[in-house]
Amino acid sequence: MKLFVPGRICLFGEHTDWAGSYRRINGELEKGYTIIAGTNQGLTAEVKPHPAKLIFRSTLGDGTRPPAFEAPMDREALLREAQRGGFFSYAAGVAYQVLTHYRVRGLEIDNTFTDLPIKKGLSSSAAVCVLTARAFNRVYDLKMTVRGEMEFAYLGEITTPSRCGRMDQGCAYGNRPILMVFDGDRMDVEELSVPEDMHFVIVDLGAGKDTREILNRLNHCYPFAENEIQRGVQEYLGPISASITQEAVAALRAGDAAAVGRLMRRAQQEFDRHCMPACPSQLTAPVLHKVLAYEPIQPFVLGGKGVGSQGDGTAQFIVPDRESQERVMQILGRDLGLSCLRLTIQAGRRVRKAVIPAAGFGTRLFPATKAVKKELFPVVTREGRVKPAILTIVEEAINAGIEEVGIIVQSRDRALFEDFFTAPVPIENFNKLSRESQEYHRELLDIGRRVTLLSQDVQEGFGHAVYCAREWVGEEPFLLMLGDHIYAADGDRSCARQVLDVYEQTRQSVVGLKVTPGSEVRHFGCVSGVWQGGRERLSVTEFVEKPDAEYARTHLAMEGLEPDTFFSVFGLYVLTPRIFGLLEDNIRHGLRERGEFQLTSCLDELRQEEGFMGCVVKGRRFDIGQPEAYRQTLMAFAGA
Repeated sequence: MKLFVPGRICLFGEHTDWAGSYRRINGELEKGYTIIAGTNQGLTAEVKPHPAKLIFRSTLGDGTRPPAFEAPMDREALLREAQRGGFFSYAAGVAYQVLTHYRVRGLEIDNTFTDLPIKKGLSSSAAVCVLTARAFNRVYDLKMTVRGEMEFAYLGEITTPSRCGRMDQGCAYGNRPILMVFDGDRMDVEELSVPEDMHFVIVDLGAGKDTREILNRLNHCYPFAENEIQRGVQEYLGPISASITQEAVAALRAGDAAAVGRLMRRAQQEFDRHCMPACPSQLTAPVLHKVLAYEPIQPFVLGGKGVGSQGDGTAQFIVPDRESQERVMQILGRDLGLSCLRLTIQAGRRVRKAVIPAAGFGTRLFPATKAVKKELFPVVTREGRVKPAILTIVEEAINAGIEEVGIIVQSRDRALFEDFFTAPVPIENFNKLSRESQEYHRELLDIGRRVTLLSQDVQEGFGHAVYCAREWVGEEPFLLMLGDHIYAADGDRSCARQVLDVYEQTRQSVVGLKVTPGSEVRHFGCVSGVWQGGRERLSVTEFVEKPDAEYARTHLAMEGLEPDTFFSVFGLYVLTPRIFGLLEDNIRHGLRERGEFQLTSCLDELRQEEGFMGCVVKGRRFDIGQPEAYRQTLMAFAGA
């Protein structure tokens, strides 16, 4: 399994994470407001389970490979290694915390590539912590959300001698900006989206700073100010920074790079005025201020400021476009010999929600569906556990990183789904379960907290069912799964995760695909397209609903496929919210196909408007919607 974790850069609100935490002592202080974003640089690793050890092999930025770190998966041993300090202590600290809360064995992490500079305010230590937490989560299917990975990374880092702030592990959210709000011991996270790509230049100032001295001096100003200097620090890290950061949220959401630049300049000016007197030896920062004011780059930058704890460590600039980004990097490298990194915050949102239509009657499975909804038909997993099909689909979504699942049902069936996902087993039956089943029962109730039931009282087609989720989904991309398909990946990456990965790489809607013989294409929606970067994804050029074999041979044949085979829809999609507007047009104007509102024609319209990617899924789908397919599923799924 391959993982990537970026560094993080603080765009606004440096120091307010720990300053806001003092509200647990002094309630008169302002909350801390911080905006961070993941960098384009980070740690790439291959991870796999180990029976008894934590093994971490690292690759430094220059490509060298120091000796591997090894420690037994024993709480006391891991705690000793964490408290020892040093690069590997971060992985040990996280492993100690995970082992304290979960039943896990060991882990091998091979950090195969690193392009994230260390000790430059980009939170390389936090990246190690998040990488370790994510590796345990994915390898052992711990069902942590991104927030959960972030929390374990933080707990792991503070187990070491490091005393980082809460913001650092925000790199868990990847290359997108997030707003973090700190109120005493409480922290809230809100993901931000930008309508257009925003471009930054991160500059290694090549100088030195004493972060511990900066933090020590500024912390002396809390929790109660005793003189004018301390009041100035609290004023900046409180209401001034809060105001600037909240304005920056609005500017980012509007895609107003010029406004972001003005706010960066203002933030640096106010920081210098209020905070520099508390630690002049470090915060006077002559190199930082020389670079921020360097005349040759001014035509190409919109604003700039220091990074992290401030001082002569790292500077950041926002620029209007890629060309300006290149010019600034070229000038600072040529004239001042400074090393620069690119940071581009990409437009678009992470996929947080999944939609599963489950309101159909299941005509082909009658009379069984008179007694049991087809989505509740049992299947046996490879672990030998018997689950209703809908649960395997929900778990597929959650294990791929989805946070909320909306299941579309008929109103008269709500009680069935509510009972399954939210009602505890009666105590007399619970006591009869094995210890393992009792633990799984608790996990099931936790899964149920992520499930929302959505109503479709009139069944008017697949497109109409998807449209019923419009209000719940809102203006976000979402994962669409079929309620009568279950999935099994060929490797470590789940089928849903493969489709989500293509969306995150391209920011276009995605359809999962499988190879289908010409004799079967009449049963499925099919696509054709142009390969993009190998044989794993393609740019879709046509959607066709259930074509006959002759049409497929004439219009859907693709290079790289065996003769008389074509791509059919796998049953997994990532769709942008624009799909709801296209569905609404069809519904408003009564544009039915075969008597129902279908999805496929709207997918083709979406392709024409925004582009559409196809992901060739490495795995199998199992259809439980018809008798023979269900029988084959029962035989094959457990061994998949």
